[in-house]
Formats: sequence, C-alpha cells, structure tokens
Amino acid sequence: MSNKIKSLDELRKIKQSVKEGTELREKGQDIDKMIEVKVSMATCGIASGAREVMAEMIEEAKRRGLSNVVFTQSGCMGFCHSEPTIMIVRPGEEPVLYGNVKGTERIKEIFDHVIEKGEMVDGMIPTSYRTSHE
Repeated sequence: MSNKIKSLDELRKIKQSVKEGTELREKGQDIDKMIEVKVSMATCGIASGAREVMAEMIEEAKRRGLSNVVFTQSGCMGFCHSEPTIMIVRPGEEPVLYGNVKGTERIKEIFDHVIEKGEMVDGMIPTSYRTSHE
C-alpha cells in the first residue's frame, strides 16, 4: 500500500486537516475565554460511541460558525454507566457533566441550550459534593 499523494485535491484535504488541528492548538492559548467541551475517551467511552459524538459535535460547531468552542478529550471521568459523557466548561462557570450524549437531536439540544445560551438541560450528572469537614 502506497502513501503517495495522487492528486492536488488529496493534498488540499491534507492541508485542511493539518490547518484544523493547528487552529485547535492555537485556540488553547485563550482557553480561559472559550467554551471547552471535554469528551471522555476512555475505553468505555469509545465503546459507547465517544469518537462519533466528538466528530459530530465538531461538525455541529462548524455548521453554526462557533469559533469560541474548543474540543478536547479526557480519560475516564468515572461515569462508565453514563457513557458517552461530556464536560462543558463555560468561562467563569463551574464545569457541567452530561451523560448518555448520543444522537444528533441530543447534540443539537446541548448546542441550542448549554453551549449557546448557558442553560441547563436534562441528563446532567451531579458531580459537586462536600466532605463532612466543609
């Protein structure tokens, strides 16, 4: 199998792919001003469709023209029963974790309410707790 580039169109696709990866790293410089979406990519998340969820969320952000959202992946978040899970971190706010993020309609709901308006939707996994010493 050869890895040779066979057309100018193939070269352009490679260039676009590299450019998108670079943009993600450049956005990291101003991460505190951006909405960060962390997708849990541990084995259980991947088995539940986390890769597809991340790809679909990136495409949805592109369709909406959102340049203030950065996508990252994380390891296990400890909620295997609710995979795929995503954590949304809005600037100046506490992170919010959502479970069972599957399907186009669910992703659109998260974009419509959580990412664009800062509203909560069903499916949030409570993660805040206090110890007996607090």
